[in-house]
Amino acid sequence: MFPTQLYIIRHAWAEECGPDQDDYDRRLTKKGRKRFEQFIRFMQGFGLEVDLIVTSPLVRTRETAEIMVDVLKTPRLEIHDSLAPGSDWQEIAGWTTEENVAKVAWVGHAPCVGRLVARSIGDGNAAIRMQKGTIASICLDNGLSQPGELQWLVTAQVIEAAV
Repeated sequence: MFPTQLYIIRHAWAEECGPDQDDYDRRLTKKGRKRFEQFIRFMQGFGLEVDLIVTSPLVRTRETAEIMVDVLKTPRLEIHDSLAPGSDWQEIAGWTTEENVAKVAWVGHAPCVGRLVARSIGDGNAAIRMQKGTIASICLDNGLSQPGELQWLVTAQVIEAAV
């Protein structure tokens, strides 16, 4: 098993769900897109890079992942049902392991992304709150089969504070 760098991301800021709208179809707001793109560019300056981005099939997560692909020039984007609301750790971890990539990003939804972070560091009961557009960086020395180390968890608010 080789080391894996895992980034777990909560989708960027999306529209509110209207009375006649399916939650599946909620898109990112114009401001949310711009803010997340600036955040990814900022984090790229600190070494953020990925080989594979895997996203929930819902529109807002796909759009978030597409921003990452564009900014980071990531060669692969995959859509995986196991990152939809109610995320399935076993399924996404198994699938990711089979992909054999060193740096992978999962884009999903709250509260599932917080649970995925907790599970990846070996404490599936920890409560980890991730605001919209937050990225957690986890180093897994033995791949996804053993608990990893949370290196950092950063919200997009850092770029507002840095300006």
